[in-house]
Amino acid sequence: MSGNDKLFRALHAGPELLILPNAWDAGSARVIESAGAKAIATSSAAVAWAHGYPDGEFLPFDILVSTLREIVQAVHVPVSADIEAGYADKPGDIDDRISHIVGAGAVGINIEDGVGTPDLLCAKIEHAKTAAARAGVDLWVNARTDVLLRGLARGEAAFGETLHRAARYRDAGADSIFVPALIDERTIARLVPELGLPLNLLAWSGLPDAQHLKRLGVRRLSAGAGVGKIALNRTYVLARAFLEEGKAEVLNDPPPELTNLNDMMRRG
Repeated sequence: MSGNDKLFRALHAGPELLILPNAWDAGSARVIESAGAKAIATSSAAVAWAHGYPDGEFLPFDILVSTLREIVQAVHVPVSADIEAGYADKPGDIDDRISHIVGAGAVGINIEDGVGTPDLLCAKIEHAKTAAARAGVDLWVNARTDVLLRGLARGEAAFGETLHRAARYRDAGADSIFVPALIDERTIARLVPELGLPLNLLAWSGLPDAQHLKRLGVRRLSAGAGVGKIALNRTYVLARAFLEEGKAEVLNDPPPELTNLNDMMRRG
């Protein structure tokens, strides 16, 4: 097991909640690491937007890999890649994808069922683990189930389907389960002991704060596209204001908190 895959695995074991403000390029990863992040996870949406593509595997895979390589080279902490549905329609297609992902230096992935079947994601997880092992990487697979996010079921049926899929992904070799759009405290408390794997949640309006989630037994909290979305929207607002008046003041209101960006990018 390489150093970073071992460290990333240990971060899920506690004692602290692993909080991931997802990055989208090498610069954002450097800033997030400097802010105190113990690991870097990418956001598929934010990476796509940063390159002028919509989310949903529209970003060419080679750009994803090159971005990932730049992020790994820019930081000292473990890096996990959001690869959406794996850029693979068939399980066997993922082997080559994973060899490129771990070749770029990633030690973890997010992979989702989305609109696909649980059978398909199970097969992809098995192939991903095997392909990474061949490359000498103990890949952490964070299996995302979209039952709640896509409204595939409601109420108790949604809980049951989420648990059913999670059990199947665990048996296929997943290391943690990601359930975006889960915010209800009682449901979280019910789900945690049933999973048998660390639970990853997505920052979402109405979700309890980190300390509360930690008490509930949640092991990982992701920002998803949140930080990237705010950064790009802020860029739009500032650009509009500057275009309208051409005043330097709009670029300093409020004053930028980061005044040492150049120093932050120096690699020691």
